[in-house]
Amino acid sequence: MSTPTSPASVPLLDFDEILTQIGEFGRFQRRNYLLICLPVLFAAANSLSYVFTAGAPTYRCLVPACDSLEAPDYGADWVSIAVPGRWNKQGHFTPDTCYKFVENKTDLEIPSSEQCTADNFTTYTERCWQFVYDGCERTIVQEWGLQCQENLWKLAFVGTTHFAGLVVGTALSGYLADRFGRKHVFLDCIVFMALTGVGQALAWDYISFLVFVFLNAVGTSGVYPLAFIIGVEMVGPRKREMSSIVLNYFYAVGEALLGLAFFLPNWRNLQLVLSLPPLVCVGYFWLVPESVRWLLARDRREQAGTIIRKVAKVNRRDISVELMASFKQQELEAQGVTSEEIAADITLVEQKDDQIWVAVKQVLSSHILMGRYAIMLFVWAVNAIVYYGLSLNATSLSGNKYLNFTLVCLVEIPGYSLAWVFLRRLGRRWALSGSLLLCSVTCVASGFVTMGANWLVVSLFLIGKLGITSSFAVIYTYTAEMMPTVIRSGGVGVMSTFARFGAMLAPFVPLLASYYEPLPLLLFGATSLVAGLVSLLLPETFHKKLPDTVEEAIALGK
Repeated sequence: MSTPTSPASVPLLDFDEILTQIGEFGRFQRRNYLLICLPVLFAAANSLSYVFTAGAPTYRCLVPACDSLEAPDYGADWVSIAVPGRWNKQGHFTPDTCYKFVENKTDLEIPSSEQCTADNFTTYTERCWQFVYDGCERTIVQEWGLQCQENLWKLAFVGTTHFAGLVVGTALSGYLADRFGRKHVFLDCIVFMALTGVGQALAWDYISFLVFVFLNAVGTSGVYPLAFIIGVEMVGPRKREMSSIVLNYFYAVGEALLGLAFFLPNWRNLQLVLSLPPLVCVGYFWLVPESVRWLLARDRREQAGTIIRKVAKVNRRDISVELMASFKQQELEAQGVTSEEIAADITLVEQKDDQIWVAVKQVLSSHILMGRYAIMLFVWAVNAIVYYGLSLNATSLSGNKYLNFTLVCLVEIPGYSLAWVFLRRLGRRWALSGSLLLCSVTCVASGFVTMGANWLVVSLFLIGKLGITSSFAVIYTYTAEMMPTVIRSGGVGVMSTFARFGAMLAPFVPLLASYYEPLPLLLFGATSLVAGLVSLLLPETFHKKLPDTVEEAIALGK
């Protein structure tokens, strides 16, 4: 009697070879790719919605002797007389938010702007508790009384809570997707994102809002990476770069959707508009297939064969009889495994786990690798702080804050394209360093011309965001190419998680502008400069063999 074949002896089907028969990016993949890109739009919008829902609107103190109680005017001509503030070089007055000049006791009781002269006010200031807002924008500031300097940390803490949710969600969704499949976890993340987003809109106080912000980030964090995996795993090798870049384009457009806040000034309405549409993705359960590569890795070859037949039919491609027969044959062989062979397979898995820990110990004992990875951790953290910090700081630029924010998001599209060109033409090291130095120069320049022409400030700011976007795109590839195969996935995961912790600081950086207006941009520029210079100490990996062992990783650059 012949001995049944162990799964370890059954050769895995090469899905890349299968794609040459059924089409690398045919009609089926194009439709599937578009479907998974659509929820990415809303994931991107939810990832930064707190910029407007928890943003500080423009306001000043209510002056009872001058303001009309029915329709107060934020920019009345007399405001500079009644409220302290500052003048810029263009002669524009910006009033303080929470202080006003003390009124003379001889003022008339009936409010009248005609009575608001310098003689009506002293040079002393006092704290106010009633406010006049510029426009009809309504955020959680008015909702729960979060005005003035002492509450700024609460607004910034919303962003920190969001990034904490991203840390938890990224690790959780990755583990669940590897265990239970890409498709189901992808759909669960979309629905959870939508429901918790609605919860944000219905929050009844600041604490409940924070809870829903955290939970929303947990769901949001799984949408983009799982869409990336599903999209890349279904296309051929020649289309993978294109698919990853285009998905980033959708993410940038999704962030720009927040410019709709101009038409939805009430924060609850904005959050509902961003959260309800993704619920239609429940229909993806019947429209989006499971990852064929994941099914093959799980020995579920019959299910994989069903999807492959469907892809071939939609793409109008012929598929060989031998290929489909191999699916059924390997399924039967896998079913004939004995308990002894299963035990042997488990032992093999344990040996692979031991190899991982051995590699980790070798890395920790290598001063060369520890030095390189310490540099990469620093560069990852700088990327996260500057990338998200610039996005948050966009609403502080002079001019229309909705337009500025939209432009800062859309500039990521040429940023990702620039990274693609840099990676192919300059190599990994100079692509990373050049992108960071570009960001550094423009951020510092933008900081020094903060009080200059608005178009120049915005232009420099946009180029800085383009540079850091390019750097973020490059660093993923660069990090993966420096890691030995046995710990590559975990190594990139550690770097990405560390960056998330760094991003928790980003919401607080714009607060430095209250002490010195150009300080946030100067800080972004300085950290980008240091990161760009130290990245030149890393080895070049372009056109080099991916290191499979720790020894090969150490030998990079020698």
